Amino acid sequence: MMSDKPKIRTCLWFDANGHEAAQRYVSLLPDSAIESTLRPDPDKPPLVVELSLAGTPYMFLNGGPHYQQSPAASIVVRTADQAETDRLWQALLADGGVESQCGWLTDRFGVSWQVVPVALLRMLSADDRAAADRAMQAMLEMVKIDIATIEAAFRGER
Repeated sequence: MMSDKPKIRTCLWFDANGHEAAQRYVSLLPDSAIESTLRPDPDKPPLVVELSLAGTPYMFLNGGPHYQQSPAASIVVRTADQAETDRLWQALLADGGVESQCGWLTDRFGVSWQVVPVALLRMLSADDRAAADRAMQAMLEMVKIDIATIEAAFRGER
């Protein structure tokens, strides 16, 4: 008998705060929920948390200090506009996150995120390659993505 749970989930390894991270993330993204937890020891945090973020399935494992998160794996969030980009950026940086470059950051749990406005993706994939290249060059100078600045570069106004 098949389960109604997704067959494939991305698993992220945490030392001991995977449940706390899951609670934080589901509060930030619509269509997100903690689906189940496995807590072999009732006096400890859950060993496994199954969740979905914006409909995408994940599993967070509290596996101990053996492994750390890395920017080699990141969660990409496509944002609708500058307001959503700014809201998520600030929320993910709260309480100890670190900005990187080109829309990347690492949150306080050590998870790397890319906060990417859909407008940026549209401009970077435009048929007008010169305009797309100008947008790319503008993005490469940024930390958090500023849509208006990239649009100006795309139009050749910068």
